[in-house]
Amino acid sequence: MTVPPPQPNMPVSGSGHEDLTSPLPLQYNRVVLVMDLVESVRLMAANESAVVNHWHGFLSHARTQVLPQRRGRLVKSLGDGILAEFDQPVDALQAAHELHRFFAPLNQTLPPAEQLHLRAGINASHLYVDTEDVYGHGVNLAARVTSLADPGDTVVTAAVRDAIVDGVDGEVEDMGESYLKHWPEPVRTWLVHPVRDGQVIWRPAAREAAPVDFRPSIAVIPFEARNPSPEHFVIGELIADGVIAQLSRTQDLRVISRLSTTAFRNRSASPGEIDARLDAAFVLSGSYATLGDKVVIMAELSDTRRHEVVWAERLGGDTLDLVQEQSELLNTLSSACAHALLHAEIQRSLVLPLPKLDSNSLMLGGITLMHRSTARDLQRSQQLLEAVAERHKRVAAPRAWMAKWHIMQVVQGIATDPAREFQRAIDMADRALDLEPSSSLAMAIKGHALCHLGEDVDASHRLLQEATQSNPNDAMAWLYNSVWSQMWGTPTDSMIEAENALHLSPLDPQKYYFEMMLANSYLAIGDYGRSIALCKSSLCKNRYHLPTIRALLFGQYEAGLTDDAKQTFELLRQLQPDLTVSRYLASGSQSKTRQHGARVLSALGLPEH
Repeated sequence: MTVPPPQPNMPVSGSGHEDLTSPLPLQYNRVVLVMDLVESVRLMAANESAVVNHWHGFLSHARTQVLPQRRGRLVKSLGDGILAEFDQPVDALQAAHELHRFFAPLNQTLPPAEQLHLRAGINASHLYVDTEDVYGHGVNLAARVTSLADPGDTVVTAAVRDAIVDGVDGEVEDMGESYLKHWPEPVRTWLVHPVRDGQVIWRPAAREAAPVDFRPSIAVIPFEARNPSPEHFVIGELIADGVIAQLSRTQDLRVISRLSTTAFRNRSASPGEIDARLDAAFVLSGSYATLGDKVVIMAELSDTRRHEVVWAERLGGDTLDLVQEQSELLNTLSSACAHALLHAEIQRSLVLPLPKLDSNSLMLGGITLMHRSTARDLQRSQQLLEAVAERHKRVAAPRAWMAKWHIMQVVQGIATDPAREFQRAIDMADRALDLEPSSSLAMAIKGHALCHLGEDVDASHRLLQEATQSNPNDAMAWLYNSVWSQMWGTPTDSMIEAENALHLSPLDPQKYYFEMMLANSYLAIGDYGRSIALCKSSLCKNRYHLPTIRALLFGQYEAGLTDDAKQTFELLRQLQPDLTVSRYLASGSQSKTRQHGARVLSALGLPEH
């Protein structure tokens, strides 16, 4: 290809001095190919020397064979990726397809976790070119487009698609518009497969299907009797049935069907074998013994991925309690199991590098940490949610939770501009709804943000109502409907909606959040005793949650507990020293509930500005 001729006596942009030998880059129409190694960080961490050797061989193959044959130039190698330029889009496309096949023979000899796969992005635009590099927004766009590709994929922009003859140069699949990181507008892209004589000659491994469920899965195996008489076998079934019923009510777990787990009754199957059959990340199993009308249960929760026990407990109670609609023994067992499972997943998300975490751990960790009260937890939450959104680009849920993350910035008093954070939440929820228009979670979070902004109260109510109609079992949608009713509707509706939300998610790790919302509902109807009790229960689970502290303060003040209110007010000032009345009213200032809270804060001595 033609390289711009040297032009002496011209300064190099950004050098800070005159360079009498290097030319200023000139503008050309060019095609840029960016290819990188998928999950290179994880692969390098597992076997650095082997991956480096394989990559060196790939780089030599690209530089000496493929690129010269396709009239391309290797601009740079980035350690786990390459940047090449071409005159023609079709040359760049054919080069990408040939380079994809380089690792195919090697991968046949490697287990799936060690295989090497590439992804490619191609863009054509005006670029600045010199002998060393290429510059411009077109290069950045090619890199961003690459991030849309799955292993083995080649993704192109409109400028490249227009030059491709479908069925001749490749089989083209429209991917629609996508939002790219740090890119102002959505970008239309296409996926292109290689063809010969009009037939696709090679496809990458099957692309990961968009997951419908990010929740960790658990299988509850019927418990075994220590005193193996036939009349005792039914107790093991009762325990499993009761725990499955309880766990299935939490929206954070995927519980394997009772019909599936019964097959492992009285079998000495390992957790790994159960996982292989049922795809269960966790297994709850155990045994029991009876003596008269008493039963003792030994329960054990195993992580099938790491082949270790993460929790074990011994519980006792009355045998007849197992058949009660509200069994205290089964409630205790289910709550302890759910707490241990979620805690294990969250701890993994805190200590392991992002590439080593599965999507379930990323999602659950991101959701849970955003509801904690420290800036460090919120930062880690953002990292986890961005990672799962990057991994699953066409799934709405991670982006919906990222929208919630912006709202939590305001809730925790961290946002310097609450209105801007609410708008960011709305924008992110819109991205989620672009991917899944029926997402009740995205609708609820967008409606919640609009509710707090107070600029279009009717629109927020319509969205929240639509969310509950779309999914009547979405606890978050009911909870946010309760907030709307507190701020703009009637207190009685708020109470009913908050109670419904709590009923739908009794084992939720954010139960403190549900209790806080219900406390505000009781506060609105003047039931200060219940409001205070719920606030105290909520604070036992998250003692630094500012909205709960404010609700407790308002309840104590209205109940005439002035000394208690003053103590709570001092705690609030310690945790949020920059709080002022005007800052408290920065969102939802037209709400009567918000105005009432502002009057209480002012009466206790909070500065106006």
